Amino acid sequence: MRVLVTGATGYIGGRLVPVLLERGHEVVCAARTPAKLDDRPWREDVEVARVDVLEPATVHAACRGVDVVYHLVHSMDGQPGFADRDRRAAANVRAAAAAAGVQRIVYLGGLGRGDDDLSDHLRSRQEVGRVLADGPVPVTELRAAIIIGSGSASFEMLRHLVEVLPVMTTPRWVATRCQPIAVRDVLRALCDVIEEPRAAGKVYELGGPDVLTYAELMQTYAEVAGLRRRIILPVPVLTPRLSSLWVGLVTPLPTGLARPLVDSLVNEVVVRDDAFQRDLPRTMIPAAEALRLALTRIQDLDVATTWASAGGATAPVAVRAAMAGPEDPQPEDPTWAGGTVFADERDAVSSAPPEALFTAVCAIGGGRGYHTPRWMWELRGVLDKLVGGIGLRRGRRHPVTLGVGEVVDFWRVEALERPHLLRLKAEMKVPGQAWLEFRIEPEGAGSRLRQRARFHPRGLWGRLYWWVLVPFHGVIFPRMARELAREAEVIVASGVTVGGRPPRGSRSLRRR
Repeated sequence: MRVLVTGATGYIGGRLVPVLLERGHEVVCAARTPAKLDDRPWREDVEVARVDVLEPATVHAACRGVDVVYHLVHSMDGQPGFADRDRRAAANVRAAAAAAGVQRIVYLGGLGRGDDDLSDHLRSRQEVGRVLADGPVPVTELRAAIIIGSGSASFEMLRHLVEVLPVMTTPRWVATRCQPIAVRDVLRALCDVIEEPRAAGKVYELGGPDVLTYAELMQTYAEVAGLRRRIILPVPVLTPRLSSLWVGLVTPLPTGLARPLVDSLVNEVVVRDDAFQRDLPRTMIPAAEALRLALTRIQDLDVATTWASAGGATAPVAVRAAMAGPEDPQPEDPTWAGGTVFADERDAVSSAPPEALFTAVCAIGGGRGYHTPRWMWELRGVLDKLVGGIGLRRGRRHPVTLGVGEVVDFWRVEALERPHLLRLKAEMKVPGQAWLEFRIEPEGAGSRLRQRARFHPRGLWGRLYWWVLVPFHGVIFPRMARELAREAEVIVASGVTVGGRPPRGSRSLRRR
């Protein structure tokens, strides 16, 4: 079919497009700012139309020749009047689809029953479905509760609350039941309904196999993430406004976005009509597994697939995107989506060629140390031993050469690509995951070293750990980069050659 996806730069739309392409559909992406789609790996496989759903003429133009329209635009951006904007947008899409002879409109809304005194947010989501259906084009409306996947606002709010706060004072909504669903199940349902004639004109309620309170969902997240069980203390006097201010303070979500989400948490969002399973039966992913699928890939948007992919850190963008799952952070996700990653990045320029600089980098650690005050590293090793870690005394097998999987003190070589990349993963006891990465690029007749220390914290202690070490990083890392660049020049003068391997008989590095 020829399919128009409105909201193609959004959370669901950006994940839906490649799934539709895989199923053989012809896709037209509607975007208010088409340039936002330029770096998508599937950009050459789709048509892109400039569409503002509040401008009827642009919607009419995009709907011509289209079989199905996915309406995935949502105006909840923290600004007032989102319900009115959503209502007007739906009316424009309805009229344009009717004029163009579209066969079906598919809409993703929110779960909840109208007789439950719904929040403004959920009431608006269901109103949009009614506006779309008030026309000649059959509408299939899918209603979902919390969608589990990196970038989903509800999921990110849950994740940050649990990670940051080992003890939580919470309002009464923690006892509300919900039925979370994995993002890949949502995407599959969105695709399946346009291929099922019985789905035309129906409202389907979507949910995973687990019905949990929000408190239970928080504890499930903590268990999957390897965190201690959270202490949750409900406080009845916390109003939604105070709760949203609290959420805005503790999580990266803006308070304006947190407010309507928190308001919605008082409504029970569970499946009460099993029409979807009758028409399109399938097994849904359990909540714990959905969380695990998301967490295996959650990292900072710049590095997630670099560190997790089998293709290595230098795989092209298109390759990394092809290896990613629908739970992964995506380029179109908001800045607060994805895992927190702290970084210390330093550059240094050397007159030596990349091969010599790579040799210097590969000789780091062991008896030669890290070109910085040795007592700092020794102290870190002692502290690691005191808490049951491996300490600094493992050393290294060879003073110069390295291979993937080899040990360097309390690091292990995770990636090595001569003469461009060395990445070490920390095996000391830390509240999170840590890496030390060196990238080498040619620069004129010499080379540039890009040194990055990265830390993915776990919970509140992980964040405190990083900030306590920041002053030491300011001493250690700039000097390390400078000394490595300088040592590469010494290596050239002493006759050590390419790839981190000294020529036979060379003793310059061994003596040091």
